[in-house]
Amino acid sequence: MSLVTRLLVGFFVMMGLLVFPGLSYAYTHTVVAGESLYTISRSNGISLSSLMEANGLTGSLIYPGQKLYIPGKSSIVHTVKAGDTLYLLGQWYGVSYQAIMSANRLYDTTIYPGMDLTIPTAANGASSNSGVSRGGYFTRPSAADIDLLARLITAEADGEPYEGKVAVGAVVLNRIDNPDFPNSIKSVIYQYGNGIYQFEPVMNGQINKPASKDSLNAAKDALNGWDPTNGALYFFANYVKSKWLWSRPISKIIGNHVFTY
Repeated sequence: MSLVTRLLVGFFVMMGLLVFPGLSYAYTHTVVAGESLYTISRSNGISLSSLMEANGLTGSLIYPGQKLYIPGKSSIVHTVKAGDTLYLLGQWYGVSYQAIMSANRLYDTTIYPGMDLTIPTAANGASSNSGVSRGGYFTRPSAADIDLLARLITAEADGEPYEGKVAVGAVVLNRIDNPDFPNSIKSVIYQYGNGIYQFEPVMNGQINKPASKDSLNAAKDALNGWDPTNGALYFFANYVKSKWLWSRPISKIIGNHVFTY
């Protein structure tokens, strides 16, 4: 390419940026251990194919420390105030708390007042403080919601390690974030279709037993943004023989439960 051609190309690129200020900008994500292209695409609300295309990838192999461009995303900065949690910030800005963790390279959900967090938002740079999330609206969980979630955790994971209890709660919240499922804690837990309940404790009545103290704490940790499953939508006991369940991509195995996408 001649010098004149390069100058002309550069001129038209600059004109494009000036004339079309609404063009999508990208930010980078640094891969951490345990992440996959699937989990990164999901936490940033983009398709796996668009993530691969933006980074010129032909396969799914990535490695810790690798920088990936996230297409169609920009960011703003939020200064943490007392009472903020990653979960609530995600609800406020209309993004997943996993996306906030990814954008800030956080390994857990601990944040503190005065901390500056990069909040990934839509390509036009707009953020929403209307609470639009969780399938179209956001209401802070009521005491009844927390108790119901804790009762499900008790029924499903009473003998599991604490991380496994939090993971069960996280699956419920991940379903709320997914358009294929209902958009509230109660409706997810009591979901019924094709002649079956989504959660066995609802069918056998175990859901009505009081929640344990550990399960109540686990429910609160899940609501505060801790997701040991990295976005899983399903879980099942490791002795289950269902080919359909075992065919789904496995996120993590915790105790006697297998968590999948």
